[in-house]
Amino acid sequence: MIVGVPKEIKNNESRVGMTPSGVFELVKNNHTVYVQSGAGDGSGFFNKDYQQAGATILDTIGQVYAMSEMIVKVKEPIAEEYDLIQEGQIVFTYFHFASSEPLTKAMIKQKGICIAYETVEDEEGTLPLLTPMSEVAGRMAIQQGAKYLEKPAKGRGVLLGGVPGVAPGKVLVLGAGTVGIQAAKMAAGLGAHVTIMDVNMKRLRYVNDVMPPHVVTDFSNEYSIRKHIKTHDLIIGGVLLKGAKAPNLITRDMLKEMRPGTVIVDVAVDQGGCVETTKATTHEDPIYIIDDVVHYCVANMPGAVPYTSTVALTNVTLPYVVKLANLGWQSACEKDKSLQKGLNIIEGKVVYKEINEAFNWDTPVLV
Repeated sequence: MIVGVPKEIKNNESRVGMTPSGVFELVKNNHTVYVQSGAGDGSGFFNKDYQQAGATILDTIGQVYAMSEMIVKVKEPIAEEYDLIQEGQIVFTYFHFASSEPLTKAMIKQKGICIAYETVEDEEGTLPLLTPMSEVAGRMAIQQGAKYLEKPAKGRGVLLGGVPGVAPGKVLVLGAGTVGIQAAKMAAGLGAHVTIMDVNMKRLRYVNDVMPPHVVTDFSNEYSIRKHIKTHDLIIGGVLLKGAKAPNLITRDMLKEMRPGTVIVDVAVDQGGCVETTKATTHEDPIYIIDDVVHYCVANMPGAVPYTSTVALTNVTLPYVVKLANLGWQSACEKDKSLQKGLNIIEGKVVYKEINEAFNWDTPVLV
């Protein structure tokens, strides 16, 4: 198979869909790999590294799309890329369709094979291709939250870890999944007081077992959320519904109950956000303020640490990429039920029911 790795063109996205080691594995399996010139520069992987691994370097993104049977990338295609996708071409990337109707309609129109990293699901019900980026984003959420709690950023002026004689900051984490647990771990490491909420008691018991005593759990409901937001300095949104739009756990009216300078980091922004006032921002312009509450809603948080993120991502995506290249998408998905769940749109038809539900469409679901 001919596999193409284009340069990411989303704002401040420095990750790349494949490392040179990934290229090496594909070439070893007798596949051809085209990499756009400079695609890996932001992650510290250069043209010569890809060439030494066996890739052919192409000058433009148009060439990569035009000459490849499968595109492997990181973020969803943006408007400039829509028309580059060919009928029947495999596009393997993060899509997050439920949060973008224009993207969904564009991919239906292009009639490609859209396989979404974030809905590939293993036998245990976990999302192996989302996990490493959730780990990065969860840890980063605390770094960014701590920074924007500083007064120059209009935060409350609170040091999360406190100092002798001054109580530590308080962090509220919504969701005890991968993002939430990594965020809680980082916040606890800084010495903050952490409350982590979820509706899944099994997850809360796990958190209670593995976290230090200054991380406490609470069952998530609107009453409890309204109580906690009044006293916490940093709120992390880490709620995920597989392939679906995130629920709004914090509504606009709740902002008035928070103290001025409270910081919200909504990691769920890719799926529409779990805060009603969430709107996607960029690393270039990461925050905005509503009702004196600082919102950090960068849609590609791991893109700020591209070396770590690219290596972590390729570690988990490469086995699926090799399988798709060796067998073709139909045979690969028939033999691997995890990969089959990654199928979102096939040649113009939506086949993942949560996408139809997100937009109230009646399109029949095929798989």
